[in-house]
Amino acid sequence: MHLLRRVEKFLREHDIPPTRFGREAARDPRLVLDMRRGREPGARMTRRLEHFMNIYAGGQPQ
Repeated sequence: MHLLRRVEKFLREHDIPPTRFGREAARDPRLVLDMRRGREPGARMTRRLEHFMNIYAGGQPQ
């Protein structure tokens, strides 16, 4: 699944504002907004976001 799609689903499921997600996952509160505007995170950032989502969700792979 595309990373932005996974992030959007995660935000809805956990009722987290996009700025909070970006700040906690990557120390970048504009991350989700930038992704919505076409920003493509690199491999390292992608792994970091996936790790954050998995840990936050209790370690359940999505």
